[in-house]
Amino acid sequence: MGPAIEFEQQGFELLLRYSPRDDDSWVHDRFVRGDELVIKRTFHLRKEHLVTDHSPDTYDNDQFYESEPLRFRVATLEGEYFSFDPKVLPIGYPLLIHHQAPITWKWFTAEQRTSIFGVMAEIRPTRIVIGGDEPDAIPITEFERLIANFPTSHELRRYVLARLSAVVREYSDTQVDAERLFQNYVNKRLNKRTQDILGLFREEEERKYRYLFERLSNMLANEDSYPESAWQAEILQIVLLLNPKYIKAVAHAPVRDTVRGVNREIDILLIDASGNVDVIEIKKPFDKCIVTEGQYRDNHIPLRELSGTVMQIEKYLYYLNRWGADGEAELTRKYKSELPEGFSIKITNPAGIIIMGRDNNLSNAQRRDFEVVKRKYKNIADIVTYDDLLCRLGFVLKHFGADA
Repeated sequence: MGPAIEFEQQGFELLLRYSPRDDDSWVHDRFVRGDELVIKRTFHLRKEHLVTDHSPDTYDNDQFYESEPLRFRVATLEGEYFSFDPKVLPIGYPLLIHHQAPITWKWFTAEQRTSIFGVMAEIRPTRIVIGGDEPDAIPITEFERLIANFPTSHELRRYVLARLSAVVREYSDTQVDAERLFQNYVNKRLNKRTQDILGLFREEEERKYRYLFERLSNMLANEDSYPESAWQAEILQIVLLLNPKYIKAVAHAPVRDTVRGVNREIDILLIDASGNVDVIEIKKPFDKCIVTEGQYRDNHIPLRELSGTVMQIEKYLYYLNRWGADGEAELTRKYKSELPEGFSIKITNPAGIIIMGRDNNLSNAQRRDFEVVKRKYKNIADIVTYDDLLCRLGFVLKHFGADA
């Protein structure tokens, strides 16, 4: 059995087809008395809206008479929109729906026979437009999402009980925590509505990280063929793609040594989306630059290349912090043309990143002591080996369901 209410377009008019559960004589009786027919507390119909007069004396065949639905004129086509008769939908504001929209009665009436457009009219819009290219039009997909999320009678009852419970429980013990039940119900509905945003980009993201993994693997296999500058430039791009918070990398950025009163240069300055800066050092991955092979008092200690790079990063951070507000103003002025309009650079406890060396040939003891060194300098810099960088890319690939 089909729905009692349907819509159909007839020329330049939109008709509402209404099929009463029994014969429609009571509808005509209502019209004779001068009363209106109210359907689902939403549509207000009078005899003047009736397209064809199916009065009881029109047909001799009772069977045909009973099966023929009543048709009411509810809207007129104006341009690309159906403009609804304000007498049919007395919401106080114009309602326009695009002529290609898949209109159903559920667009108009929610549970408990609530007029959806009547509720929308309570926020006093200039007009309500659904679909099409008008600047104030609500997209059809967004409107259908609104309809799907419109509160049900069960949800409204849960809400009322939760409000009552919040007051009553202040003065009396209750066996039912209505507030918790309402929140659980809302959370359940919200979980059902969650869209798989990650899934929309999964294939593209997997392709991106696959390329980065293979690119880095190839670079490490042929590191001798890269000059230092080219190596740094490519690794920096991989780092930026792995850390999307950074929007800009500046080579040879100036920094003021306020102690000695001279200007110095930071190899690479990173700027994130909030304007905060960090410092990164990228070294080519030659062997034996992490920790010693031999032990000093049962410990593998950092080699000069590692400790020297940490010291270099530490000085850059020291210079930046002392430069403070003057440095923020100078860096913002210098790179204004390369950053979004109104963007300001901030020096707020900057951090350091060091990418250098390999750890694939370290012994277990060396790895353990290297981890101690990394944690010692964690408040200064994140020390990342190229094998660690490769491992991170591999885990990202596995996250997207692909094998590294």
